[in-house]
Amino acid sequence: MLKQDKLSLGIILGLVTPFIAFLLYYFAVFYPKGQSLGDVLTQFMNNRFLIPKIISICLLANGIVFYLYTRKRRDLTARGIFLVTLLYAIVILLLKII
Repeated sequence: MLKQDKLSLGIILGLVTPFIAFLLYYFAVFYPKGQSLGDVLTQFMNNRFLIPKIISICLLANGIVFYLYTRKRRDLTARGIFLVTLLYAIVILLLKII
């Protein structure tokens, strides 16, 4: 499935990859300190200035996936990943403005 070249696959990968990156970030940083995922999410909701920073860190994973798909010449999938990354960037800008 991941070897296909479809725009819809790129959109799905672009949406899912930051969530996987967030889970990896959680298990690397917060889980060893004994904090549950619910506590971490509550902490982010109470400190709204942290949300754009965490989203930005998680978007680095989209950059890696985008790079891999452009190297394999799967341009439609890479276009979907790039499209979702731009949408995340707009959300980050809106969160910083508000």
